[in-house]
Amino acid sequence: MSEAISDVMSNTNDGPENRPKHWADGFIEEAAQLLGAKGFTRDPDLIDPWLTDWRGRYTGRALGLASPADTQTLAELIKLCAQHRVPIVPQGGNSGMAGGATPDESGNAIVLSMRRMNAIRSFDAEAGQVVCEAGVILQTLHEAAEAQDLRFPLTLGGKGSATIGGLISTNAGGTQVLRYGTMRAQVLGIEAIMADGAVLDQLTVLKKDNRGFDLKQLLIGSEGTLGIVTAATLRLLPATRSRATAWVGLANATDARTLLRRADAALGDALEGFEIVPVHCLESVLAHLPDARPPLANAHPWNALLECTSRDSDGSAITERLEQVLALALDDGLITDAAIAANETQAEQFWTLRDSISPAERALGPAMQHDISVPVERMPEFIEAAIEKIEAEFPGTTGAAFGHLGDGNVHFHVLAPRGAVAGKWEESEGKTISARVHDLVSQWGGSISAEHGIGQMKVSELGRLGDPAALGIMRQVKRALDPHGILNPGKLVPPE
Repeated sequence: MSEAISDVMSNTNDGPENRPKHWADGFIEEAAQLLGAKGFTRDPDLIDPWLTDWRGRYTGRALGLASPADTQTLAELIKLCAQHRVPIVPQGGNSGMAGGATPDESGNAIVLSMRRMNAIRSFDAEAGQVVCEAGVILQTLHEAAEAQDLRFPLTLGGKGSATIGGLISTNAGGTQVLRYGTMRAQVLGIEAIMADGAVLDQLTVLKKDNRGFDLKQLLIGSEGTLGIVTAATLRLLPATRSRATAWVGLANATDARTLLRRADAALGDALEGFEIVPVHCLESVLAHLPDARPPLANAHPWNALLECTSRDSDGSAITERLEQVLALALDDGLITDAAIAANETQAEQFWTLRDSISPAERALGPAMQHDISVPVERMPEFIEAAIEKIEAEFPGTTGAAFGHLGDGNVHFHVLAPRGAVAGKWEESEGKTISARVHDLVSQWGGSISAEHGIGQMKVSELGRLGDPAALGIMRQVKRALDPHGILNPGKLVPPE
């Protein structure tokens, strides 16, 4: 049982250890009656697939699986959970990276699936706004926007499974944060259910509103610990009609940062993506994908993936602007080679190389994966220093950093030595390595979680390294909004 649940149970003297043997029977009966056969199940075959996180690191047990179909029914369910002190673990696409949607091993919680609440309630093409329920799949939203010659300016590799509610709850990032910001910047209004079952309806968009706290921003990124997001009003942008995508070879990450500065100054809002890929990661992908081909004739220590977009159907202008930036960089010796995608197929091939790094490295064996950020201006120096320190302190390991240089967020992976036993290595030396990486990130003024959330994976590390004042405020807010501790206990908010 998680410490958060234990604290709540001991405070109320009605935890499972103090209750009759069949303490949950009344709740189960009422929940089944409220939700019906489609909305509540205790069938292990139906529940088991949702008890393990996507990465396979966390597995728990659950009292049942609840799948409400509308906001009001969910509100009644949460009231019921509050009455019986039943913890709730909300879950979207179960594609999170930090174990934030997985219950603990006590079996006292219900898993709350939002997948049935998947309606696009309204679509205002003229205003550039859409109201989506929490269970809408990101790719579905992309397709709906494209049909109206619009787009939703956030994408990521898991767009086929990630849900809007999950993206909001974790304040997800992706490959377009450089220009458009994280999920926080895309949310114009929100609907959520609080721990007492009250429905917070702030879906209406107001340009100016000074009636107190901006509650939607409090809920975004709270990982379901303060309220359950049921719907949101999201912003849409005009669709792009052309793009220019380039793969660039570089000598080092410092040159990549200089190229980023130049490209940003020359291309402005047209520059939407700037990703860095070290040679080790590219080689891993080429070995992992049988049909993959290297974009450049020769290998380079570092690579950058740039993407520019335009509203013009004829992409020649934006391509020419990108060519000019790269030609000057080549003349100055800043880059060593470059290839601009000749068509959409080739552009997608470039992105496939980038998006396949994580699965390619998983195929190599155990690894500790860190989603970290430091100031953009310090990132190249951090990468060099951190890899050198980790590889020296933990012989046989290999450090690799790749990802969103444009917004100061890289995925810092440490691959295990050859022969390391999967599962065992992560729980022993791997944990020590992660703590060391997080120490280095903190020393460089960074964050141990840039876009994947805290979940249960990093909650103890946040407690160890977080600012005491900030942690104190987080705990006070949690107690105020969820006094019984039933909303996603054990996640995000470190225990005292």
